[in-house]
Amino acid sequence: MRTRIIILFVAVALITARGVRAGDDSPSPTPSPPPAAQAAPKEPAKQSAPPPSVTVIGARDAHGILGREVLSSANEDMGRIVDVIVDRDGKVRAAVIDFGGFLGVGSRKIVVDWNALRFAGVSNKSDSITLDLTKKQVNAAPEYKEDTPLIVLGAAGSLHPWDYDH
Repeated sequence: MRTRIIILFVAVALITARGVRAGDDSPSPTPSPPPAAQAAPKEPAKQSAPPPSVTVIGARDAHGILGREVLSSANEDMGRIVDVIVDRDGKVRAAVIDFGGFLGVGSRKIVVDWNALRFAGVSNKSDSITLDLTKKQVNAAPEYKEDTPLIVLGAAGSLHPWDYDH
């Protein structure tokens, strides 16, 4: 998963750099084609893809959450976020938390509803995310296993079922 994120960041950086170069006011010299190419009949020009849009988000306005510590409202250690679950439309639905255990031994992954997480005050990597559930509630949650139906633990009244038919 981290490899995918690194690849995504590199791709965004390359696209951003390309967009900056494309917006440069000074035209770069274009070499003239060789004489043999000038005499050949011209093929229809291939249309290139439009340039990507670029959005700049301030460093204080957005933060990565993978690996972030999660605490309950009572300041209990709930584990760390290890994955984010999205539906078919790309909407974030849940987070996978590595819960329990000691130094990764005896821990298990559980899935919590995205709306049960609170991100206030996560301006740097040492800040934690708050989960609107108790340790007892999370301890009773079934373990998450990839490629099986998800059982998502949510705060009272916040979970909406997924529509599997579209």
